[in-house]
Amino acid sequence: MPVFALGVSAGRIQRRVTRPSHPWDSMAHMFGAVIHGAHDVRYESRDTPALSGPESAVVRVVATCVCGSDLWSYRGQREVSSPTPIGHEFIGLVDSVGEDVHRVHPGDLVIAPFYGCDNTCVNCRNGVSTSCLRHHWWNGTQAEYVGVPMADGTLVPVPGMGADADSAILADLLTLSDVMGTGLHAALSAGVTAGSTVAVVGDGAVGLCAILASSWLGASRIVAMSRHPDRQQLAREFGATDVVAQRGPEGIQAVIDLCGGIGPDAALECVGTEAAMTQALGTVRPGGVVGYVGVPVGGSGDGVHLAKMFYRNVGIRGGVAPVRGYIERLLPDVLAGKIHPGRVFTETLPLAHVADAYRHMDERTAIKVMLRP
Repeated sequence: MPVFALGVSAGRIQRRVTRPSHPWDSMAHMFGAVIHGAHDVRYESRDTPALSGPESAVVRVVATCVCGSDLWSYRGQREVSSPTPIGHEFIGLVDSVGEDVHRVHPGDLVIAPFYGCDNTCVNCRNGVSTSCLRHHWWNGTQAEYVGVPMADGTLVPVPGMGADADSAILADLLTLSDVMGTGLHAALSAGVTAGSTVAVVGDGAVGLCAILASSWLGASRIVAMSRHPDRQQLAREFGATDVVAQRGPEGIQAVIDLCGGIGPDAALECVGTEAAMTQALGTVRPGGVVGYVGVPVGGSGDGVHLAKMFYRNVGIRGGVAPVRGYIERLLPDVLAGKIHPGRVFTETLPLAHVADAYRHMDERTAIKVMLRP
């Protein structure tokens, strides 16, 4: 068990928890993932983060993972100019906190959204915490420790639970760091509600979570666009009523035919490519809305044809998901076992095998890989 103590540094009182001993330099260094270039992710020694100010915390990572958006750099579709720590999703135990941190405490199991925010500025209050006036993007959470600059606004404690929790519930909790909240954002952006008809473009972790979110919101018909049998099966278990494997005009028509010859009320674009946006816009009914959360890559904006949208009264809404605002909305049903988004993790590996995690996701032998330090 951790041992709690009080320390005084430069006139400030800091709460801290002693760390277990390690074979390297009294925690001056830790290990984590560093991307060096295309198809080159390494497990390397890195500096261990320290408290960066009175509002900060250091978290010992319990579980992290590889995101589909990480693969853009891994595949060379985004340039890596120098060795860079990678990763933006994690849950962990609070290790130490600054003197102005009051919502989380050493020893708490916490969920971190994929960015930092103060959760108090005007943009946060307007529900767009990804545009926090003090926002901080993670870069390097596939590691043993993470420094959190705005701990009270960013971290969400999980009541009554620690690192020894069942791996399945830890997987569920980890999805709230990004993919489950992002799937929910796609559905809410498109106006999905009880009785809605929905098509989901993309069968990665975000697309599958968008299916689960649509079902959770009460959609009556959910069409999963997927060509992979294992993902089709999970899509059905998450609430998809139909699966369409075709793409292009043939796939668009198949979805329209399933939805009364008109198309679904909402189409959720969960990929980020031009082809996916074209598919979503072609599928949704006149007067419908496309909810988009796929990180744009390779000119995805080219799939937006304003004239066609204008004459069909089709809207587009979405963007980078403000998942901090969704964690507490989803957490009760996760803890009650009503939803299990963690099933998108089809493989769990030690953090030291992070290179294998990237390779397996790139080769589509895993939907999403959880990493345990």
